[in-house]
Amino acid sequence: MKISQNFSVSYSYNIQFTKDLFDPSNDTLHAVLTSSEQKQTVKVAFVIDQGLYDCHPTLIDKIENYIEKSEGIELIAPSLLVTGGEQTKNTTEEFDKTLTLINQAKIDRHSYLVAVGGGAVLDMVGFAAAVGHRGIRHIRIPTTALSQNDSGVGVKNGINYFGKKNFIGAFSPPVAVLNDISFLTTLDDRGWRSGIAEAVKVALIKDSEFFDWLENNTTPINNRDLDTMQKLIYTCALLHSRHISSGNDPFEMGSSRPLDFGHWSAHKLEQLTKFELRHGEAVAIGIALDVVYAQCIGLLKVDSCERILKLFGNFGFDLHHRQLLSKNASSINPQLIAGLEEFREHLGGELTITLINEIGKQFDVHEMSTDVIEQAALVLKQKQQLHAY
Repeated sequence: MKISQNFSVSYSYNIQFTKDLFDPSNDTLHAVLTSSEQKQTVKVAFVIDQGLYDCHPTLIDKIENYIEKSEGIELIAPSLLVTGGEQTKNTTEEFDKTLTLINQAKIDRHSYLVAVGGGAVLDMVGFAAAVGHRGIRHIRIPTTALSQNDSGVGVKNGINYFGKKNFIGAFSPPVAVLNDISFLTTLDDRGWRSGIAEAVKVALIKDSEFFDWLENNTTPINNRDLDTMQKLIYTCALLHSRHISSGNDPFEMGSSRPLDFGHWSAHKLEQLTKFELRHGEAVAIGIALDVVYAQCIGLLKVDSCERILKLFGNFGFDLHHRQLLSKNASSINPQLIAGLEEFREHLGGELTITLINEIGKQFDVHEMSTDVIEQAALVLKQKQQLHAY
């Protein structure tokens, strides 16, 4: 005897781009909060990145003023400030605080929890929203270049556990993603640069014309021209979201994850450096390592490899870190290689690593040679010493 059951759930959300989101004259957030057919007052609470608040000390006042002037919306709790950056994911402390807010403010499935901050805060708050009452509505307001063009636009949420990146989490799409470009003006140079790494990544696996555009626009991007960065973020977010919606695997049940190009070593480098390296910085190194690896095994042409390394260099990225190699700096760090098995475990099934065989075209491999990884790491070390990228 058996009962066969089959159903599907359709998800739909908008990624919107705006400026001065909490100005009372901007109705973007109000329209999202009041878009459902429910007739009663909409209840909402906010979780805010402490680092963002330090740069925007009037933010909470602006939010309260915005909600006060928004008909049909009620702010049901004071805004919760949480630690920003990867630290918010490294323990359960901020996660527990967010669940406590959900409980004490009686945030239910008809209410909204809004996360305002960088990618790590969005990941943590999204996970709390996914498990609170088995899922409450959450809205993402990414405030860094990296979260606006990559982590904030997808469907993944989670925190780190057992010393492993994103070990626990949930796939739970947001109700909306609202990108406010004005938040980018207070990023430090490292924060500004970090988001560029994911743009290079998605160009390498999806769109050679976007790669050409990045090459031709390094100067205005480096000079922090907001219009140019907005185009970078929009294009990157578009390519990411298209992959999620059209790749037939939005919740990553398979083994191939092209959007994790360069990430097997990047995630491990973040851990090995105790998150001294920011995610985008680690991704740049991880991509460089895999690009040189692909060139060493004859998969990628030398001139393409050099173009990629040069572009990263022009954006100011360091493409080597001492943690790539062992203490004597002559052989690969065995702890880095352990990241391959952790990556396979996280994926499930066989090891699947995305490489490229030309700019704009991805290629999956199911094994990597430790000797060639070591060779690639030594090449990056030499190039750094010679300032050759």
